[in-house]
Amino acid sequence: MRRLLLRWILLAVSVVAASLVCEALGLGFDVKILHDKANVGMDLVELLLGVAVLALLNALLRPILKLLALPLTCLTLGLFSFVINAFILWLAASLNLGFNISGTGYRPYAAALIASVLISCINAVLSVFLSDDKDD
Repeated sequence: MRRLLLRWILLAVSVVAASLVCEALGLGFDVKILHDKANVGMDLVELLLGVAVLALLNALLRPILKLLALPLTCLTLGLFSFVINAFILWLAASLNLGFNISGTGYRPYAAALIASVLISCINAVLSVFLSDDKDD
């Protein structure tokens, strides 16, 4: 149980870090906790709830989408999985639970794509520091 809680917190840290990078790049992926200093406690709870929804969508919807898009993923040599990850992030962000994607034209898609890659990379780097104990 402790390991699950740590992974949940690491994913939240990854989302915040990806938001900082996207903000520096001028993309429309932002986290509410970074901008609203009045309600930090409520924003943190909302961010953790949004990250839980993102993790739930990754666990439930992503395998189905990967199976349906298997021919396209094979044709693009696996690159279509980035599109699936961006769609999952866009779907979670559309609920506006702690983080959101804004913009017009191609910018929301670019923000979702780059943010999903950043979240995956940052989460992978942070997961290295998590122990592999199977007793939890």
